[in-house]
Amino acid sequence: MSESPAGRMHVNAHTTPFLPYDMEGPVQPEMSWLPVSYDEATGQGTYLMRMEPGAVTIAHDHAGMEEFLILEGDLVDSDGTTFGPGDFVSYDAGTHHNSWTDTGCLIAVFEWQRPE
Repeated sequence: MSESPAGRMHVNAHTTPFLPYDMEGPVQPEMSWLPVSYDEATGQGTYLMRMEPGAVTIAHDHAGMEEFLILEGDLVDSDGTTFGPGDFVSYDAGTHHNSWTDTGCLIAVFEWQRPE
């Protein structure tokens, strides 16, 4: 990651090392993530998530909005819907789901709260 000029952050999904993924509890070795603007204290911000072929997320509830854009590969949601490159998915606060991938995927995830 680099910051230049002041206030700008730049990451490259193909060259920046990803971190072990543990957002739903235990580390899931078949998944990794790259925080961009994500703040763990508030649970808000943006990150990239890479899932290896066959990876499955742990079922989880959304405290706020969760939106994601499929950049590469496929992602299958718990209702059986398959999303591919270019698909943008939005979940409202209070929703519950899990996802998996057959081929592996790279997604950009946006977590935020609606203003009250």
